[in-house]
Amino acid sequence: MSKLKIGAIPDEKPVKISLDLPASVHRDLVAYAETLSRESSQSVDPAKLIAPMLARFMATDRGFRKLRRSSHPSAVEGGEG
Repeated sequence: MSKLKIGAIPDEKPVKISLDLPASVHRDLVAYAETLSRESSQSVDPAKLIAPMLARFMATDRGFRKLRRSSHPSAVEGGEG
């Protein structure tokens, strides 16, 4: 079994946004949710994956982290600030 990059979905108060996804991205998102559902033995809503995927992407983007640190010296890496 492969290890997925997205694990448990945190239960946080959401901020509502609306976006349009290309059909291919939506299909992949649904497939990812189905895979995660099988591995975790619980139903996963594909829309609930978007925020942790974006957070993971930004957390692993070295260029973004470097720019964020230089523009927000008090910000804690990986947290809000």
